[in-house]
Amino acid sequence: MNASTRYLNATLAVAGQLTVDDIPGVAAQGFATLINNRPDGEGGSAQALSRDIEQAARAAGLHYVYLPVIAGAITPAQALAMREALATAPAPVLAFCRSGTRSAQLYALAQAAG
Repeated sequence: MNASTRYLNATLAVAGQLTVDDIPGVAAQGFATLINNRPDGEGGSAQALSRDIEQAARAAGLHYVYLPVIAGAITPAQALAMREALATAPAPVLAFCRSGTRSAQLYALAQAAG
C-alpha cells in the first residue's frame, strides 16, 4: 500500500493516490471504508478512475465513497459531505487524494462544519 499513509486519529488515515492493485492491501490493513477525494482525470491517464477503484474496493469488501474535491477550492457542502461520510461509514477509514494533504484539509474542514 501507499507508503505515505498517515493517521489523523484512531479511525481515519489519509494517503496519496492509490491504484487498483493497492486495494487488497488497504483491506488487509483492516480499513473498512475507502474515500476517494481526487477528481477523475486530474492526474491524466495514469490515474485510476473512480469506477475502477470502486469496483476493486467493493470486491475487497470495502465501503466506498467518491467525494472529489479540488485543492484550494473545497466548498462548505463538500466539508459537510465528508462529515456525513465519516459519521456513517464503517471505520476505520482511509481517505486519499494525490498526496493525502487535500484529504487531511477536507477532514479539518469537516470537523469545523456543522
